[in-house]
Amino acid sequence: MATAFVMCLLTGVVTAGLVASFYQLVTKKRPSFQMWQETTLGIAGGVVTLALAGPSVIMRNALRAQVIENRPPAWLVASTLMSGMWSFLVGILVLNILLL
Repeated sequence: MATAFVMCLLTGVVTAGLVASFYQLVTKKRPSFQMWQETTLGIAGGVVTLALAGPSVIMRNALRAQVIENRPPAWLVASTLMSGMWSFLVGILVLNILLL
C-alpha cells in the first residue's frame, strides 16, 4: 500500500515538473495561476496545464515566499502538504491513463 502511494506521488511530481518545464520551453515564461489568455482554446490549455503543473507552481511560489518574504515555516509546510496531495492526485490520473 505504501509503495503504491509513493509511486503515485513520485509520478505526480515528475509529471508536474515535466509539464511546467515544457510550458516554460514553449512560452518562454513560467507557469502561474494568473491566466491572461483571451481565446477559449488558450484558456482551456491553461487550465489543463495548471491542473498538471500546479504542484510545481505551488512549491516554486512557497519557496520564493520563504526566501524573499521570510514567511513562517508553517506556510512552507502547509504548501508542501498541499503540493504533495495534488501531486498524488496527478499521479493517480497519469497512471490510470497510462495503464488503461
